[in-house]
Amino acid sequence: MRSAATRPPGRPLSAELSDQLVSVAMDILADEGWGRLNSDRVAARARAGKAGIYRRWPTMAALARHALGCTTLVPTPGDTGSLHTDLAELLDPWTRPLDRAERAAASLVGAARHDEELRAGLEEALVRPLAAAVREIAGREAARGRELTDERVALLGSVLQALWWQRFTAFEDRPMSAGQVHQLVADVLLPITELDPVSDRV
Repeated sequence: MRSAATRPPGRPLSAELSDQLVSVAMDILADEGWGRLNSDRVAARARAGKAGIYRRWPTMAALARHALGCTTLVPTPGDTGSLHTDLAELLDPWTRPLDRAERAAASLVGAARHDEELRAGLEEALVRPLAAAVREIAGREAARGRELTDERVALLGSVLQALWWQRFTAFEDRPMSAGQVHQLVADVLLPITELDPVSDRV
């Protein structure tokens, strides 16, 4: 559920202006960071009144959350036929610099530790889609005849999430090569999925 404010009585809100305000907010977050997002700057860039912003979102955090909800930060890759290449495809965005939506999300990571609205926005935009992608990839592996335990899937998702936060905060301007992505999958991710003869054996 989006966090835009409940619409007050009066004229219907303009969808065109809403889209424009969201676009301006994304530009500010991506290019200048969360600390520069305020109603004065958004209103000036969108050539709109501040009242129009607050009719839609009660706070800048609510606007940022809504803006993130309009993006796709973790697209689920197509079925490549193998677990290794599925995971490499999931990490394919890592071979490019952060795009506009990713830079916007990255700008919120620090502040989200202290703001429930921002934390919820990152949960909706990144954490849940990433978990869904991991479950989808694990389901494909099960269909190929090798079912991963729930514990392995959860651990794989946790490690990927940690790596994603690291990418947002430490390596945003240093994309990996395709070869490095495949090496990361082979060295870090695939071992998580291997059956442990002690803990996983029936």
